[in-house]
Amino acid sequence: MKRAESKSHSPAAKLLHHFVGHLANERRLSAHTILNYERDVAALIELAGEAPLAGLQLPNVRRFVSQLHARGLDGRTLARMLSAWRGFYRYLARDHGYANNPCVGLRAPKAKKALPHALSPDEAGRMMDIPADDKLAMRDKAIYELLYSSGLRLAELTSLAPADINFADATVRVTGKGAKTRVVPVGSQALAALALWSKKRELLVKDGVDALFVNRNGTRLSARAIQYRMKEWALRLGIATNVHPHVLRHSFASHVLQSSGDLRAVQEMLGHASISTTQVYTHLDFQQLAKVYDAAHPRAKRKS
Repeated sequence: MKRAESKSHSPAAKLLHHFVGHLANERRLSAHTILNYERDVAALIELAGEAPLAGLQLPNVRRFVSQLHARGLDGRTLARMLSAWRGFYRYLARDHGYANNPCVGLRAPKAKKALPHALSPDEAGRMMDIPADDKLAMRDKAIYELLYSSGLRLAELTSLAPADINFADATVRVTGKGAKTRVVPVGSQALAALALWSKKRELLVKDGVDALFVNRNGTRLSARAIQYRMKEWALRLGIATNVHPHVLRHSFASHVLQSSGDLRAVQEMLGHASISTTQVYTHLDFQQLAKVYDAAHPRAKRKS
């Protein structure tokens, strides 16, 4: 008990206490954010042990990061901790005369990119098989058909207006990241579902609301409501996978790529600025990449 008490009154602990006050009173951060900062800086103090904070150098902090990584902390968590440590030392430099920030220039190990699970074609088909026996079910069916047919992001879908659907051309006009607009094909089944929903929408929508998808009150449907309804439908349809809108986008990309092998076309439809993003997104294996390369690169073709 005495040991814990002395630790709480150590110079480092007092500095942390003052830092927490700075975050609350000057920066006015939320209680949750302050708690994260406090926990991360407390971890630094524990790793430093008896070593004074003012004497820590870059190699010391690099060793601390390695120790935490060895304990199983991932790159994202370590990056957050390093950010907290850098902020702590900036505060110490400003208010306590510290001349050195040993965290500057140090990067956390790269975090593994967690790729969403793609539905199988059969699971995707079952997800579209909603008994459209009321207005909201018709709306949900149209949403899922459009997400899977055209690979839209959730934010892109919720921002759509009725005029963005071109039934004659079988396309949808999408405003994506960076306010970039693209036109994406829409499949026949999605068009049919959208046509049915458009008729029911007129019975629900409030005057002045220009959203393609509206809720039971006639106002724009929120992203959270779409996510919630999708999970509900997946359970009712007996799909065990954790289904959310991004899974349908990922499934669209995977299934189109598997069928066509056209990486560039998938990139355009997804609205990716870089083709490397599409490669990661659609979890291409090496054989598929080699096939695309052999077919596309003029110097990759074998001489007959």
